[in-house]
Amino acid sequence: MTHAFAGALPGLVRGRFRHRGSRPEPGGRRRLALPPALRTGRDYDAVGLVESDGRRVMDLLPRAGCVLAHGGRWWWIVPPQSDVGVAWPPIALYAVGGMVSAAAEGRSGAADEDPRVVHSPDDREPYTHPLLLHIAVCAVAGVAPAWPREDRRP
Repeated sequence: MTHAFAGALPGLVRGRFRHRGSRPEPGGRRRLALPPALRTGRDYDAVGLVESDGRRVMDLLPRAGCVLAHGGRWWWIVPPQSDVGVAWPPIALYAVGGMVSAAAEGRSGAADEDPRVVHSPDDREPYTHPLLLHIAVCAVAGVAPAWPREDRRP
């Protein structure tokens, strides 16, 4: 098996290579679309929090990438697979490929709304550093950051 193919396997297993548009998909999901100035052609995932928690997390971060509001949540754009080896607290939703529910929590007609930009980075880099975001989310949730430990036997 070639290295390039082996590297693509996690994406295939996690459904990363399906069509991604801003239109709702069957099952009521849609991809968060980045603003035109931040579109880089790179893949991304998203971490979502309710707005009140999102404001608190934003205050704790030294730098935030693109943050979008959709479906009653603030969504931070993070590099793909930022969920691997990280235990996100229950207050956070992790959206592989930036695919989120098209229906907003408790709001009618929100399925057709486009995400709005809450924060756009000065450097046009769309990603928020996932480990710093994880630490900030854990602080707001009142839990210690948790990473799986590897057994390091000689």
